[in-house]
Amino acid sequence: MHIELAELRQRFADVGYIVDENAILTVFLALKLEKPLLIEGAPGVGKTEMGKVLAEILDTELIRLQCYEGLDETKALYEWNYQRQLLRIQIERGQEGAQIEEEDLFSLSYLLERPLLKAIRSPHRVVLLIDEVDKCDPEFEAFLFEVLSDFQVSIPELGTLRAENIPVVVLTSNNERDLSDGLKRRCLYLFFDFPDVERETQIIRAKVPQVEEHFARQLARVVAYLRRQEELRKKPSIAETLDWARALVVLGKKRLDGELVAGMLNLLLKNRQDQLLFHRTIGKEGIDRLLRQGGE
Repeated sequence: MHIELAELRQRFADVGYIVDENAILTVFLALKLEKPLLIEGAPGVGKTEMGKVLAEILDTELIRLQCYEGLDETKALYEWNYQRQLLRIQIERGQEGAQIEEEDLFSLSYLLERPLLKAIRSPHRVVLLIDEVDKCDPEFEAFLFEVLSDFQVSIPELGTLRAENIPVVVLTSNNERDLSDGLKRRCLYLFFDFPDVERETQIIRAKVPQVEEHFARQLARVVAYLRRQEELRKKPSIAETLDWARALVVLGKKRLDGELVAGMLNLLLKNRQDQLLFHRTIGKEGIDRLLRQGGE
């Protein structure tokens, strides 16, 4: 999995994942230094996509751990296959003279690997995506820090299992709570904001090439304008911009106006209060004025 900076930059471009030079350099260093990469930012700015794209450009498996409140070690690391162990005991008891040792029941064949252990025990280097780490409890975060510090796991019945190949680790956070200094110290850090008009135009062109340059810029300007509305409960994500662009291609549209934006508002604003806010404060006329402007 040896890759140089220029090659990494080209691979990002080849898969249409548009990021700035600082992000590419930080990813390159994370790969070289074998350090986890922590990406913070609002929902919908492409944080999770980074893990998926890295698995694609490195041509390796993506292992994903979705974090949530109450997540514990058994769901993230491992647990024993108790049903299979019980079945083995019942079978052995049914055989005359058969004896079963405890170590036979607590072997790797009875171990159910969850994402963390699966990534550590993989025979090749994989991408481990730990998504929305800010949603887990602080206790689990502390446990996670220990695992990521040494990339090894101690299982009482089996001893210590160490990673043969350090996984590429990407952690994402929506900033719902502050992460510990210890976890942040262990990681290289990136902050993703919503792209500006120029970059979102590039993203649209890369992901939906049927959209011409001028039309893509119109879409990007409208979405950027909506995101600037401070009262919005949920700002349109990049994925929703792309869905909108694809829908416009399906409909054969090549130019925007206020009526078209208002008629397809449900693709961008997926909250009824946000839609009402649009009609009350922006409306079709506001979009038409925006599109008539020569600048951004």
